Amino acid sequence: MILGTAFLILLYLILRYILAWITYYNNLDSRLGDSTWRFTYDYPVIGERDISDLDDKDFVRLRRKKNKIILLMYSIVLIMFVASMSVLSKFLLFFFS
Repeated sequence: MILGTAFLILLYLILRYILAWITYYNNLDSRLGDSTWRFTYDYPVIGERDISDLDDKDFVRLRRKKNKIILLMYSIVLIMFVASMSVLSKFLLFFFS
Protein backbone atom coordinates (compact mmCIF):
# COMPACT_ATOMS: atom_id res chain seq x y z
CA MET A 1 0.00 0.00 0.00
CA ILE A 2 2.88 2.39 0.76
CA LEU A 3 4.62 1.50 -2.50
CA GLY A 4 1.39 2.11 -4.44
CA THR A 5 0.94 5.49 -2.79
CA ALA A 6 4.52 6.45 -3.59
CA PHE A 7 3.93 5.34 -7.19
CA LEU A 8 0.81 7.53 -7.41
CA ILE A 9 2.71 10.53 -6.03
CA LEU A 10 5.47 9.96 -8.58
CA LEU A 11 2.92 9.75 -11.40
CA TYR A 12 1.26 12.93 -10.16
CA LEU A 13 4.58 14.79 -10.29
CA ILE A 14 5.19 13.49 -13.82
CA LEU A 15 1.69 14.63 -14.79
CA ARG A 16 2.36 18.13 -13.45
CA TYR A 17 5.60 18.23 -15.47
CA ILE A 18 3.74 17.19 -18.63
CA LEU A 19 1.05 19.81 -18.04
CA ALA A 20 3.76 22.45 -17.76
CA TRP A 21 5.10 21.35 -21.16
CA ILE A 22 1.62 21.58 -22.69
CA THR A 23 1.25 25.12 -21.33
CA TYR A 24 4.67 25.96 -22.74
CA TYR A 25 3.69 24.67 -26.20
CA ASN A 26 0.39 26.59 -26.04
CA ASN A 27 2.28 29.82 -25.39
CA LEU A 28 4.65 29.34 -28.34
CA ASP A 29 1.99 29.82 -31.03
CA SER A 30 -1.50 31.28 -30.65
CA ARG A 31 -2.87 28.96 -33.37
CA LEU A 32 -2.47 25.96 -31.06
CA GLY A 33 -5.20 27.18 -28.74
CA ASP A 34 -5.29 27.24 -24.96
CA SER A 35 -6.76 23.80 -24.33
CA THR A 36 -4.82 21.34 -22.22
CA TRP A 37 -6.91 18.25 -22.91
CA ARG A 38 -7.55 18.54 -26.65
CA PHE A 39 -5.38 17.52 -29.56
CA THR A 40 -4.58 20.47 -31.84
CA TYR A 41 -6.44 19.08 -34.85
CA ASP A 42 -9.73 18.92 -32.91
CA TYR A 43 -10.56 22.54 -33.69
CA PRO A 44 -10.07 24.68 -36.79
CA VAL A 45 -6.80 26.50 -37.34
CA ILE A 46 -6.96 30.15 -38.37
CA GLY A 47 -5.50 30.67 -41.83
CA GLU A 48 -4.55 28.12 -44.48
CA ARG A 49 -4.64 24.41 -43.77
CA ASP A 50 -1.31 22.98 -42.70
CA ILE A 51 -1.60 19.30 -43.50
CA SER A 52 2.00 18.71 -44.48
CA ASP A 53 5.40 20.11 -43.60
CA LEU A 54 5.39 22.04 -46.87
CA ASP A 55 2.72 24.51 -45.74
CA ASP A 56 4.10 25.79 -42.43
CA LYS A 57 6.99 23.60 -41.31
CA ASP A 58 7.57 25.14 -37.87
CA PHE A 59 3.90 25.15 -36.87
CA VAL A 60 3.25 21.61 -38.10
CA ARG A 61 6.22 20.25 -36.17
CA LEU A 62 5.19 22.18 -33.05
CA ARG A 63 1.64 20.83 -33.38
CA ARG A 64 2.95 17.27 -33.68
CA LYS A 65 5.11 17.72 -30.58
CA LYS A 66 2.13 19.02 -28.64
CA ASN A 67 -0.03 16.12 -29.80
CA LYS A 68 2.62 13.62 -28.65
CA ILE A 69 2.86 15.20 -25.21
CA ILE A 70 -0.95 15.20 -24.91
CA LEU A 71 -0.99 11.51 -25.79
CA LEU A 72 1.62 10.93 -23.08
CA MET A 73 -0.56 12.88 -20.64
CA TYR A 74 -3.58 10.68 -21.41
CA SER A 75 -1.40 7.59 -20.92
CA ILE A 76 -0.25 8.82 -17.50
CA VAL A 77 -3.85 9.59 -16.49
CA LEU A 78 -4.91 6.06 -17.47
CA ILE A 79 -2.02 4.50 -15.52
CA MET A 80 -2.89 6.69 -12.53
CA PHE A 81 -6.50 5.52 -12.66
CA VAL A 82 -5.51 1.85 -12.68
CA ALA A 83 -2.95 2.40 -9.91
CA SER A 84 -5.46 4.30 -7.78
CA MET A 85 -7.96 1.45 -8.09
CA SER A 86 -5.23 -0.95 -6.95
CA VAL A 87 -4.32 1.21 -3.96
CA LEU A 88 -8.00 1.66 -3.07
CA SER A 89 -8.65 -2.09 -3.19
CA LYS A 90 -5.61 -2.79 -0.97
CA PHE A 91 -6.77 -0.08 1.42
CA LEU A 92 -10.26 -1.58 1.64
CA LEU A 93 -8.91 -5.11 2.06
CA PHE A 94 -6.66 -3.91 4.87
CA PHE A 95 -9.51 -2.35 6.85
CA PHE A 96 -12.24 -4.90 6.13
CA SER A 97 -10.14 -8.04 6.74
